[in-house]
Order: sequence, then structure tokens, then C-alpha cells
Amino acid sequence: MFKDFKEFAMRGNVVDMAVGIIIGAAFGTIVTSLVADVIMPPIGLLLGNVDFSNLFIVLKEGSVAAPYAALADAQKAGAVTINYGAFFNTIISFLIVAFAVFLMIRGLNKLKRQEEEAPPTTKDCPHCLSKIDIKATRCAFCTVELQE
Repeated sequence: MFKDFKEFAMRGNVVDMAVGIIIGAAFGTIVTSLVADVIMPPIGLLLGNVDFSNLFIVLKEGSVAAPYAALADAQKAGAVTINYGAFFNTIISFLIVAFAVFLMIRGLNKLKRQEEEAPPTTKDCPHCLSKIDIKATRCAFCTVELQE
């Protein structure tokens, strides 16, 4: 059973997928930091010093009565809150990741189209079916003379 698992785990697709997941998680952390530390502060400043991570609605007060200065204070008091500011940050993070994936797929599709449109550089020998240069007049493998 261990041998079968090892064979499964070491297949190319599984290893590639694992690498993709690890890089994706790291990319997600970078995007989260980009949104929270770079994008949202200027937007908050433009909207009158709003800190989106501290936007919340109190549904039920905690052990200490509202109002709470920050989300951390409300959570510390045990208040039940709807954290719409954190949700807004998450939506922006998702949009950035989705746009980055879109650009990557778009680039890959462009490369694939260029590859498909490229003129062939080889042809098959009609006798031995070996790949030979498109300009060849004689097969390098079976030495038959080719008609053009």
C-alpha cells in the first residue's frame, strides 16, 4: 500500500499541483498584504480617514457596553458583530487574484495561439514516417528521395 501511495504522490501532476497550491497560498498572502497595507489606506484616506478593517455593525453587545472604538475592542468584549469592512477587503483581494489569474490565462492562451499559427518546420517522410526538415529533398533516415 505504501508503494502505491508513493507512486501516486510522485506522479508529475500531483507534484505540479502541490507546487501550484504552495505558490498560490504565498500569492494569496502577498495579495492580502497588498490590499490591507497598500491599497486600502489611501482609499480610506480619500474617504475621510476610514479604516476599512474596523468597519463593523454590533448585533449584540458584549460584556462591556458599546460603542466600541475598534473591532478588536468589540471582539475582546465578546460582542457579536458583522465585519463588513473585513469583507470589503476580502472582496478586493479576490478581485486582484482573479485579475492576476485572468492575465496569466490570457498570456498562456496568446502563447498557445502563436504556437498554433506558426508555420511547420518539419514534415513526415512518406516512406519511414520520420520527422525531417521541411526543406529536405532526401530523408536523412531512409535516404529516399522526396518529391516536392
